[in-house]
Amino acid sequence: GACENAAEWRNAIALFAAMDTVALEPDTFSYSSAISACEKGFEWQAALALLIEMGLALLRRDAISYNAAIIACEKGADCIAHRN
Repeated sequence: GACENAAEWRNAIALFAAMDTVALEPDTFSYSSAISACEKGFEWQAALALLIEMGLALLRRDAISYNAAIIACEKGADCIAHRN
């Protein structure tokens, strides 16, 4: 989505969280989009939390969701390495 492309991960997560308030059920696409937004925002911990939550919700995790989570972890590792 637009938030994901602009790397506005906070807005993407807020929209994702608001789905419950309007009786919308998150699906594989919405979880993958939120994970991807976290990846673009260098928020690897949030990306992994969403991937875990996706499994707990019994939603099928696909190549897109796994890939976004993996890239988020890679970016997180790079950030940690540059700090040390």
